[in-house]
Amino acid sequence: MEVCPYIEETFKILGRSWNGLILHYLAKCPGEHAHFSDIKRDLKPITNRALSLKLSELADAQLLIKEVVSETPPSVCYHLTEKGSALAKALVPLEDWAHTHMELKQEAK
Repeated sequence: MEVCPYIEETFKILGRSWNGLILHYLAKCPGEHAHFSDIKRDLKPITNRALSLKLSELADAQLLIKEVVSETPPSVCYHLTEKGSALAKALVPLEDWAHTHMELKQEAK
């Protein structure tokens, strides 16, 4: 039996650090979009460089779009494409499974 090449390609994207979390985060944001600074603030401890690289990677995969917002000062907003939104929705059953079957480790104080 062979592994489905489509699921293999999907896991090549989701299996990279931060990619799944960024998609999940954007899907939970109002309008499925957020500014770079919001993503950075909420996805601790990702570095600016790592976040920038991951957002570019997801844009190259046509899962999100980078939009420069014309305001003073200009800002950058990222939003899911239809393809990205569909993938994020496919992660909802995984989130449901995790809530049922995973335990979070307590942080040491």
